[in-house]
Amino acid sequence: MLEISGALVTIDAMGCQVEIARGIVDRGADYCLAVKDNQPTLLAGIEDFFEDHLNDDFARTRVRRHHTAEKGHGRVEQRTYYLCPVPEDLPDRARWPHLKAIGIAASQVTRGGKVCEEVRYYVLSRYVSGRRFAEAVRGHWGIENRLHWQLDVTFREDDCRVRKGHADANLAHVRRTALSLLQNERTAQVGVKNKRLSAAWDDDYLAKVVFGT
Repeated sequence: MLEISGALVTIDAMGCQVEIARGIVDRGADYCLAVKDNQPTLLAGIEDFFEDHLNDDFARTRVRRHHTAEKGHGRVEQRTYYLCPVPEDLPDRARWPHLKAIGIAASQVTRGGKVCEEVRYYVLSRYVSGRRFAEAVRGHWGIENRLHWQLDVTFREDDCRVRKGHADANLAHVRRTALSLLQNERTAQVGVKNKRLSAAWDDDYLAKVVFGT
């Protein structure tokens, strides 16, 4: 349903599936998929590769890098990105369509004297630049964070206790659809929460939100 040709599609670990990767490349796009425990063989292979090559600063393989440092709101963030061509002996490599590169994004956040470190691993169907890899990763999580904040504040998603059958997944889709409609309505110069209230009180405004009239 989406026109994605030429795009670099980012998906978190839940979407790291061979079928999804194949669907992306079949539509003329590339993927950048986060890898976690749902792909244990692939994850272990990527972890072993980067642990080995970080020890000698990638002296035995090609690498593209990018580093950022940011300070604000009482914290210092440093993020380092490494992207390497996929090794021939990577476990589970053969299952992944057009797999060209593997990446690692390492972050270190210092706040109030406390240091928090996090590492994420990725598979990509294009060997992009280090900067492009960093932009894809940061852009994805920026969108995720804004989306989750809006869903929690505006729709109180975290307070929802609906769990029976597929009801929780169905409600999640409805919330995201409603949020998209409210964000696309630009005539009311108010926040999403107030737009939602206006749509509940005013049928004419509700029609404008739903149908764009």
